[in-house]
Amino acid sequence: MSDLVRAAGGVVVRWNEEGELEVLLVHRPAYDDWSLPKGKAHDGESDEDCALREVREETGVRCELGPELDSTSYIDGRGRPKLVRYWMMWPAAGTAQPYAEIDDVRWATPAEAAAILSYDRDRAVLASLPGVSPRTS
Repeated sequence: MSDLVRAAGGVVVRWNEEGELEVLLVHRPAYDDWSLPKGKAHDGESDEDCALREVREETGVRCELGPELDSTSYIDGRGRPKLVRYWMMWPAAGTAQPYAEIDDVRWATPAEAAAILSYDRDRAVLASLPGVSPRTS
């Protein structure tokens, strides 16, 4: 499996003013989808470092790494197997705004996020957050 694409990302969480948990979602215009921030690992880069870098590059938020969440695997647009590892993350600095290939970011409760996310695989990652039930809608 030398053609495996390694990628990593984060489920960035915060508490809003009403005391509700929110997660950060990103919109990618190239795919016209809502997803979790993620991206491909550089050669020699750890998955953890990749996840933190990709979240920072796509959202402008520097995060602290939390527990690892469920991973996803699928065949990418080029027909290659892709594995994406995710971590729960907390914002440490910066304000969420779109960067790089992202044109919009949005904070949403887990139930809202489950309705907004474009892919079931992202909803499964969201459901693996501690304290979030699989039925978030």
